[in-house]
Amino acid sequence: MSLGAHLAGAEADPAGLSDEAYVALLGADGDELDALAALADDLRRAAVGDQLTFVANRNLDTAVVRDPDHANALVDEAWALGATEICVQGPLPADVPDRAPLDLAALITGRVPLHLHGFRPAEVADAAARLGLSPREFLVAAREAGLGSVPGTAARILDDDVRALLTGGTDIPTARWIELVTTAHEVGLRSTATMVYGHVETPTQQVAHLRALAAIQDRTGGFTEFIAMPIQPEAFPPGGFPDVERQRGRHADTPRETRALHAVARLLLHGRIAHIQAAWPKLGPELTVAVLRGGADDAGGLLLDGALDPAAGAEAGRQLTLAQVEALAADLGRTPRQRTTVYGDPPPERWAVLRT
Repeated sequence: MSLGAHLAGAEADPAGLSDEAYVALLGADGDELDALAALADDLRRAAVGDQLTFVANRNLDTAVVRDPDHANALVDEAWALGATEICVQGPLPADVPDRAPLDLAALITGRVPLHLHGFRPAEVADAAARLGLSPREFLVAAREAGLGSVPGTAARILDDDVRALLTGGTDIPTARWIELVTTAHEVGLRSTATMVYGHVETPTQQVAHLRALAAIQDRTGGFTEFIAMPIQPEAFPPGGFPDVERQRGRHADTPRETRALHAVARLLLHGRIAHIQAAWPKLGPELTVAVLRGGADDAGGLLLDGALDPAAGAEAGRQLTLAQVEALAADLGRTPRQRTTVYGDPPPERWAVLRT
């Protein structure tokens, strides 16, 4: 079947195509890629309208649990800057007490009404084991301590062979990742859904990954948005990949692939996950605009650095200002809207603080 026929099928039933059709669409280029992006953009408009959403957030490293006074100062600064969300970055240090993740959640959310987004699936498993709890028991305790949502990151590609190549076998298995994210949803915690692409995975594996996310969403409804992120150089294994595996993938994402993947994600996840985020720290300005014109609707987090400790997380030093969001929205012909982590409306005074 021709790509044009697959596009016609997608226009009639975006989420109802075969895997083979989505794989073919991932290869779109030229005029056909433009048509795919336009179709995805129409779906974006139908699903969420002509808004460009963003969240005012700040990254904190889990190591702040060692110094509660410093943590308090950082939380106060984030609130003063207009944040509504704190993202806790990284695994818990090995030398802190077992209750540290629960204490950190209580510290952050007990001070001001910030939403705490933290603890990736592997970190949930680690924290639960340290406390002698099941992951479900830990997630309930963390929710009661103040945890608001969990990052659906470290999904990479939900294929065990690919995960082994990317991390040398240190990643948790696909089934375990799915189990932990599903459990978080079941105890009332929402999460993001993610993919890291552009390495040794194939288009078929990309589609299977999206299918796995769709199946989780059908079961739990817990995903807030989908975020596709091109692999960064520091994420490659030392020495690269074996030559035999090099033939399987591209080893570098391209603008064409990025546009096609975001558009196909909009199609396949239509009716399931309403929001597609443009991962601007990973994409850069031009590709961010391209995917926002081809299916994506959300600009993600502002990543407010502050002055006290701006170096937390892999995205340190990358900040999006309110003025830049407004200029981007104007260029796209959309209305900027500050959102909460779960896409509600923050109190109006939060917007006012951002403008000061």
